[in-house]
Amino acid sequence: MPDFHKLISRAGAAVMSVCLLTRGIFAEDICPRVSAESAIVIEASGGNVIFVKDADTRRPMASTTKIMTALVALEAGDTSREVTVPSGAVGIEGSSVYLETGDRLSLDDLVWALMLESANDAAAAIAINVAGSVDAFAELMNAKAKEIGLENTHFTNPHGLDNEEHYTTARDLAKLAAHALSNPRFREIVSTYRHNITVGDETRYLLNHNKMLRLYDGAIGVKTGYTKRSGRCLVSAAERNGVTLVAVTLNAPDDWRDHMAMLDYGFTKYESRELIRPGESVFIQPCIGCERHTVSIRNTDGLIVCVPTTVGEVRRVIELPRYLWAPVAKGQMVGKIRFIADDGSGKEITLGEVALYSEEDAPRVSYERKGLPWKLFR
Repeated sequence: MPDFHKLISRAGAAVMSVCLLTRGIFAEDICPRVSAESAIVIEASGGNVIFVKDADTRRPMASTTKIMTALVALEAGDTSREVTVPSGAVGIEGSSVYLETGDRLSLDDLVWALMLESANDAAAAIAINVAGSVDAFAELMNAKAKEIGLENTHFTNPHGLDNEEHYTTARDLAKLAAHALSNPRFREIVSTYRHNITVGDETRYLLNHNKMLRLYDGAIGVKTGYTKRSGRCLVSAAERNGVTLVAVTLNAPDDWRDHMAMLDYGFTKYESRELIRPGESVFIQPCIGCERHTVSIRNTDGLIVCVPTTVGEVRRVIELPRYLWAPVAKGQMVGKIRFIADDGSGKEITLGEVALYSEEDAPRVSYERKGLPWKLFR
């Protein structure tokens, strides 16, 4: 792969940007220089910010809007159902798959056209079929934005064509993309480079506009965008060694190089660690009132976390009572293991925890049948 860091440094843009690690620790190394007016990189699972530049200024988002359009459509119900293209979806300016009034295709195929070819006619067809009108669909988009916690985002349409009241921020867009990528169908669609759909009896061939799928190792989507007012907008995501990053640039003349530099930087800052495997830890715990006097305890779940590379050695804190009281049911949660570490600044943080469960039934033994009063043991 070419040395894109050198290419970025020659871009010559004098930018003020701040690199942040989890919990507000400033990075001491050099941040990537980007052409974007607004930019951000986050770790997807926790939303922790790795790199940020003016990420809270409201800006137009162009076709990155379609991330929300696709998410609302995929959550609307059976996407395999066939829908009819209404006249209101035909002839929308900008990118198109040239749908005609009366064309019939599945809602799922409309989402493919939306996300790969960035089709504005597909966006309008989705909106009208799902909500009855573009305005009603925009209300669904705004409700979803509120649900996700997007604080500086407002939608007026499903395609992203310019409107003064249609805006977002780099931070909100990163949060939206990370949320959308948790939907398996969404993730499958945006990570696909080419796909065929059926419109009536005709096969249409789609190619993804997102060059990151070909340019960047581990890229998994998600969406491009451009209008004269917004400039070049891009949301990308990549996964390496169990770490998933989301990058956003708004009004970025050199967006492809920006994203490769930003993601490269991000992957030097985060790593995936397996803290415990399923069933790894076994304990034999004393049990008062049990026939066998002990109960076997084990963790059912494993735990893999994404953490900054500055995080130190991980320690386990086992939280169990000194003894259990009968009866104990198989599968009953009786304790947990917490995983703690130094965050790199001397502050102790909890990375996660797993529950500990009884592996067996331990019924209460009847001491009265043995001539011993139970109250002596409880």
